[in-house]
Amino acid sequence: MGITGASGAIYGERAVEVLVSNGYAVDVIFSKVGKKVFEYELKSKVEEFLSKFPKEKVRTFDYDDLFALPSSGSYRVLGMIVIPCSAGTLSHIANGITENLIHRAADVCLKERRPLVLVLRETPLNRIHIENMLKIVDAGGIVFPACPAFYSKPKTINHLVDFVVERSLRLLVKKEFHLIKNWGD
Repeated sequence: MGITGASGAIYGERAVEVLVSNGYAVDVIFSKVGKKVFEYELKSKVEEFLSKFPKEKVRTFDYDDLFALPSSGSYRVLGMIVIPCSAGTLSHIANGITENLIHRAADVCLKERRPLVLVLRETPLNRIHIENMLKIVDAGGIVFPACPAFYSKPKTINHLVDFVVERSLRLLVKKEFHLIKNWGD
């Protein structure tokens, strides 16, 4: 999982919580700005957040370490989600520019045909963003704009966050987490 500097750190926080509580081990890579935004928006140090989880369930990698396990196609993972995903990270991945471990791990998922879900948290969009989204989709990735729905009559911000997290994680692991009501439920 990549957590970048786009606003929406709450999505990344919740995605880690949901995956771990459902038995998944999670590798987390924070970009430099992603860590700063996480701490600013959530008023919590990254280390404090991560300390809530067993070490065997959540492992972190330095975003500058291109020698880390997620850099290799032989490192077996189910796939990758970047949540939230900045327009800059989208651009790097779409154009094959691997300046850090988030970019490289995403590139590995595309080349190995593993699921890659980019939860884009950017608005408004310009032509370059849209062209980069098309490149990701053409390469086999999924672009999931962080747009919650309102048909379930959400009462709190957490309900809105859970909608985005549930729907994006379903695309990654092909499983329901039952955080939200589906249409018709």
